[in-house]
Amino acid sequence: MTGNAASAGEVAAMRRALELAALGQFSPNPRVGCVLLADDGSVVAEGHHRGAGTPHAEADALDRAAQLLGPGAAAGTTAVVTLEPCNHTGRTGPCAQRLVEAGVRRVVFAQSDPNPTAAGGAQTLRDAGIEVVSGVLADESRQLNRVWSRSLELQRPFVTWKFATSLDGRSAAADGTSRWVSSTAARRDTHRLRAEADTMLVGTNTIAVDDPLLTVRDDSGHPLERQPLRAVMGLRELPATSNAFDPGVAQGIAGVQLRTHDPRAALAQLWQLERRHVFLEGGPTLAAAFVRARLVDEIVVYVAPMLLGAGRNAIADLGIGTIADALRPQVTDITVLERRPGDPLEEPNIRLTLTPTVIEEKH
Repeated sequence: MTGNAASAGEVAAMRRALELAALGQFSPNPRVGCVLLADDGSVVAEGHHRGAGTPHAEADALDRAAQLLGPGAAAGTTAVVTLEPCNHTGRTGPCAQRLVEAGVRRVVFAQSDPNPTAAGGAQTLRDAGIEVVSGVLADESRQLNRVWSRSLELQRPFVTWKFATSLDGRSAAADGTSRWVSSTAARRDTHRLRAEADTMLVGTNTIAVDDPLLTVRDDSGHPLERQPLRAVMGLRELPATSNAFDPGVAQGIAGVQLRTHDPRAALAQLWQLERRHVFLEGGPTLAAAFVRARLVDEIVVYVAPMLLGAGRNAIADLGIGTIADALRPQVTDITVLERRPGDPLEEPNIRLTLTPTVIEEKH
């Protein structure tokens, strides 16, 4: 921490700012919240970032203060922000400069900005004579934006690989049928996780064989208003009528084809499209390609209480010939997904969340 220590009131305001930040949409920008405090500790205004192209949290709070109390209402206040105020001009102007121009006396922030393009706001504030305190509830802020932060460190999208499997590691039966390896509760949970990502990624074979919608849907099967980008990786020519490319399927958002077999090249293309979190739902071949390239950052597995004995493996050959070379991801969470009233009479699936033991570092 730098500068003076944060007061108890400022720490409480930071917790409120984190609650506000969680209301915002992720990608390509982080979730950020801001609370403006008067000298007596009362709240002058609050704000949060709602998504790319909308005012940042600090600007939102300053605008609300002006609307409520008139011009100059933020002068002399303390801005409590979950992320270091940005120092660059993108879709909006630099927040650090907005705070300087508003006459803010003190800024308390949680996490330093890991984006080299936007970092430096704290120094701009100090150069303007504003008191700056950093590192307040920084771990909580980083957890809120863990995927965004990690993607900035890696300079590529964060990759979550999701698959469903039987107890004996089969994703489909010998005749190719796979509905339903996962339970209703697991499919519902999958849509929750899809909604947290900004990209769905599958291979061309998945499109050719199954033609999935790749959308995020509610419990009634209706598409949500916000949909991730649907991306298809591979060189095979696919019908333009495939669901993955139909904008009408996903609230007007057309899918894209990444014409490569190289996972790193595919992620580079998605990075240029400002994608920060890829939800990998492809078949065993695509999954193996990403695992071999060490480009999987998180694994989510739905394990169904069934035995198939034969059928398609959940992942293709990894070139591992001996038990000593086995990949051993670390389990970070185990959850039993119980039935809800009205669900079919199915045995509950178990959701395992794992982190690969070897994480790719930034080049």
